[in-house]
Amino acid sequence: MINISNEHLIEKTRSKEDIYDGKIIDVKKLAVELPNGKEAYREVVYHKGAVGVIATDSECMYFVKQFRISTEEVLLEVPAGKIEIDEHPDDTVKKELKEEIGGESGDIKKLYEFYVSPGFSNELIHLYEANEVSFGDSQLEDDEFLDIVKIPLAELKEKMHNGEFRDGKTLVAVHHVLLSRGYL
Repeated sequence: MINISNEHLIEKTRSKEDIYDGKIIDVKKLAVELPNGKEAYREVVYHKGAVGVIATDSECMYFVKQFRISTEEVLLEVPAGKIEIDEHPDDTVKKELKEEIGGESGDIKKLYEFYVSPGFSNELIHLYEANEVSFGDSQLEDDEFLDIVKIPLAELKEKMHNGEFRDGKTLVAVHHVLLSRGYL
């Protein structure tokens, strides 16, 4: 909901041009009217959203290590995945926890929602916490290749400061765990 007192900041969309319609993202070029009445253009990546999950037991936090073509590197991330059409984030998080690390939990709660990079994308991440996770076999999709990494909670702060976490949702997740469990 837009607060009336913020109207002097609002850009009005005048037209949208389809640049790309894909499986995961759509890209559009927008002509906008700026608050001062001038015209400008914006390129926007539209995404259906995703979930990330903090998976812990009493001593460790679980991550996945996978190659990301966009960064050309292997990243250490919390388990995550995109929300499918007509799927609720609460269902996506359970599915991704099982698919990526073989995890299940009866104690899953939503913590935060945040935009990944609002300067050019509407992608919204829903971050959850799953406590006392039990493990079975992971059920990766055909195009997923990853390793499961178990890190003791006492080592998270050092690994964060050493730059081992470079993914935004993972940094938010690790900060949450460190703060909520008294490590910061």
